[in-house]
Amino acid sequence: MNIKVICIGLASAFCLTGCYDLNKSPEGVMSNVGAFSTIGEMNSYLDQFYQTACFNQGFDWNGNFIASGDLASDNMSGASVNTRLNGALTMSSATKLTNYTYIRNVNFFLNNLNNCKEQGASYNQCVGEGYFFRALYYFQLFKNYGELTWIEKPLDPNIEEMYLPRDSRTVIADHILADLDKAIENLQAQNSSATMRIHKDVARALKSDVALFEATWEKYHKAKNDPFYDKTVTDEKIKDYLNQCVAACKDIVDRGVWHIYSTGNPLDDYRKLFQTEDLSTNPEVLWFKHYDGNNVGNNVDRYLNQGGGSAGVTRSLVDDYLTRDGKPFTEEQALAAKRTFGDELKPTVRDPRLSQTVCTPGQQLRPDMGPYVVPPLTGSSYNKNETGYSLLKHIQIDYTGSLDAEYRGATPGIQYRYADVLLNYAEALAELDGAANASTIIKVLQPLRDRVGMPAMNFDREYNTNADYPFHSLDKYIQAVRRERRVEQAAEGKRFTDILRWAAADELIVGKHAEGALFTGSNLEHHTQYGNDLKYDQASDNNLYLTGKAGDAVRYILPTDPKTTGNGWGFNVKRDYLLPIQPRMLQLTNGEWKQNPGWE
Repeated sequence: MNIKVICIGLASAFCLTGCYDLNKSPEGVMSNVGAFSTIGEMNSYLDQFYQTACFNQGFDWNGNFIASGDLASDNMSGASVNTRLNGALTMSSATKLTNYTYIRNVNFFLNNLNNCKEQGASYNQCVGEGYFFRALYYFQLFKNYGELTWIEKPLDPNIEEMYLPRDSRTVIADHILADLDKAIENLQAQNSSATMRIHKDVARALKSDVALFEATWEKYHKAKNDPFYDKTVTDEKIKDYLNQCVAACKDIVDRGVWHIYSTGNPLDDYRKLFQTEDLSTNPEVLWFKHYDGNNVGNNVDRYLNQGGGSAGVTRSLVDDYLTRDGKPFTEEQALAAKRTFGDELKPTVRDPRLSQTVCTPGQQLRPDMGPYVVPPLTGSSYNKNETGYSLLKHIQIDYTGSLDAEYRGATPGIQYRYADVLLNYAEALAELDGAANASTIIKVLQPLRDRVGMPAMNFDREYNTNADYPFHSLDKYIQAVRRERRVEQAAEGKRFTDILRWAAADELIVGKHAEGALFTGSNLEHHTQYGNDLKYDQASDNNLYLTGKAGDAVRYILPTDPKTTGNGWGFNVKRDYLLPIQPRMLQLTNGEWKQNPGWE
């Protein structure tokens, strides 16, 4: 049965933003008759994917951007509880799978490659970009929805061809990895990110992400026998994914082109990486999105350069940074350091990455204001801090452009950096056999430690066996690389994905709640900076919430009213690891697509 128009959903070749005439090429795109006959046409078409596939820099309270991405995790918290963390998503929260629109457009490109009579390196580069973007769009969907339908061509307008079931997780993962192999084969090698276009090592970095994601997802969800893993997966298949991750990372490392950025200043080099506008010559950055603050800007500085953002870093993240001599920060040492605000953050006390991620007293945030003294707990609107720990990372402290206008900031949007590759490499080695690979893991991660003057990784010294530490029962090698990953990639929007693939919501999320800095028991409680403006423990109209009750000797700042999360975050481990599929999608696939577990 032929039809002319199929509307939103799978039945429109997965173009989910409106109705589509399947007898035509994508709207706004040249006809498929002779399309992409020149390299210029191919490049012009590919440019659209650089806009829609990149992880944008910016800040909001839904965790949609790089700087705010960790608000959907245990690393940061805003004034309201994240809906997914709290298990408060409903079927009405289900959104259109808009990435299928982009996938259709990529498929249109890949299915018309033979129209180009020009061959050579430039042609191959375009081919590689096409396969890369299809892989990336699928991976973005895969992380949220699991099983998908793999489509390699714009579907013909035949209704039966639209009734396609979802493929298994391993089938989708293998297709993504195969696309990335084709991308790697065709893309050019580059020694910098100056072109800001995809190259071989970016595709290898994404391949390492995909392989590590699926290996650990299958391993840890299988171990818990929950409904989210591929029931056909074998231990050998998981090992194969880990080996693919190792191989992709090793190929990047062995080129000897990329390096961890360092000028020899361990107290500032890490921070500077995230505020430098032009990273085209930075040896650590494989791919980034440039913001100039005029033609293309973001709102990071606007919301964060007074220490507020209506958000803040959590105590959980702060406490995970090692001491300066490479030991866990625990028990009485931690409490003693917290009693004077800022002491626990000092680079003489803790891993210097902490003081380059969280504001310390004396830090300049903008050129027209005095130094940071205490967190703005009484700030107005978005200039209020909610946890007592203000985010420093991503703020351009020496920015000369507009400091307060919307979308006039120039903080770069880093997509992949060499540190990401090293962390994937180390984690895959630890998952394969931490004991056998111990020396290699230490060597791989050494540049991260060297940049900030931290001692080399020592698995026994760093092993945290305290009963209140969420990963206290983990293998010491895996625990160490997970901690390193958390602190190195803090506030880069990667933490929640890690929690999902580790099946770790029961350890890190369920029944927990965000806590901030010590208040009662520290000098913040009676600090002159606040005057009498802080209101707490009142019957109503509080602007500050604390753990415990009045009279307790030790109380920590809470970013949200404890009445709203009295039992902690309500993440549903039988449902919330995947997002729901719109019922309309199930209908349009004639029942071939099944709802994700727990959403039936």
